[in-house]
Amino acid sequence: MWVWHKVFSFVPGLGPDSGITWALSVVFLVLTLRAILYKPFVRQIKTTRQMQEFQPQMQALRKKYGKDRQKLALEMQKLQKEHGFNPLLGCLPALLQVPVFIGLFHVLRSFNRMHEGGSPTSFLSGPKMTAEETRNTANYFFSAHDVSSFLDARLFGVPLSSYVQQNPKEWVAFLNPPVPYHEGMDFGFTKWNILAFALPLMIVAALATHFNARASISRQPVASLENPQTAIMNRLMLWIFPLGVLVGGFFLPVAILMYWVTQNIWTYFQQHIVFGRLDKEDEEKKRLAQEKRAENAPKPGAKPKRGAVALTKSTDADATDAEVADDDADESAAPSTPAPGAKPAAGAKPKAQHPSANARQQQRNQQQRTNNRKKRKR
Repeated sequence: MWVWHKVFSFVPGLGPDSGITWALSVVFLVLTLRAILYKPFVRQIKTTRQMQEFQPQMQALRKKYGKDRQKLALEMQKLQKEHGFNPLLGCLPALLQVPVFIGLFHVLRSFNRMHEGGSPTSFLSGPKMTAEETRNTANYFFSAHDVSSFLDARLFGVPLSSYVQQNPKEWVAFLNPPVPYHEGMDFGFTKWNILAFALPLMIVAALATHFNARASISRQPVASLENPQTAIMNRLMLWIFPLGVLVGGFFLPVAILMYWVTQNIWTYFQQHIVFGRLDKEDEEKKRLAQEKRAENAPKPGAKPKRGAVALTKSTDADATDAEVADDDADESAAPSTPAPGAKPAAGAKPKAQHPSANARQQQRNQQQRTNNRKKRKR
């Protein structure tokens, strides 16, 4: 955020004290972070899909070792190792974003350290100070001049570090120079101005959270949706989490709400792009597999080679017919079977016959005897 503020400070028409400069610094902080986490996000999606593929095997293990937790854990680890699955990779992007969000929230709250009225989040911004001390105290990488610049920054007339439930006594820090607080002071904005700016941000962030959850749930397999625990988590993602964004937005600075909106909108479009790309990759893999099967399959009427692996049921049947035909060819090439009572030729050894060939030979012998009887009667 500090880097982007320095960059946008040199843009003509903005300057370091502009509210747009500070707002763009927050937005581009999100974009930078999400760009860095793009590959881990793709890996997370692939890991989730991989887990869905062997979900039936996991369910079977739960049924088999449901009472033996230790054995179940060992079998689960074995299954994950066989598939090269690492559950931690699926949580990595979210785990990395949590400390960034907490750190940004702490920095933004530390720009104003007056903490009047016992704010529920005052513990995140250090000891209480007066308005003068707040403006003259550095905030990590931000100098005292940067702190004063941020407190003076406005967007639609609203300070970026203000929030709806903020105690009006803390608004003294937004005055330059600060003056003692008294009832009826004119700060240039009111709580309603803050609400009018913050509420649309809260609604957009909540809607984006809901639609992101809906897009994620739509990718879950049917078997997973029937799991009671999964169903509960899905309801939380669809309704409780967006509601939490709305409620929590009243206690968060405007800059944090801008962070949330940018984060959720980025996630929405990134999901659709990544899912679409992975779907195309899956379709391409299926197409190549079908082409390979078509190339290996025997042509209609062609005799497949012995020992060839049948790829389909039809090729299995063709291979069986080919074996029978080969047996018939061997039988016709071999010496004829001697008639009943006749001595076999010297040195001739009886040849082992296929069961089906033996049955056909018996039918021929029976037919020959029938023909001989008819000739005698004539």
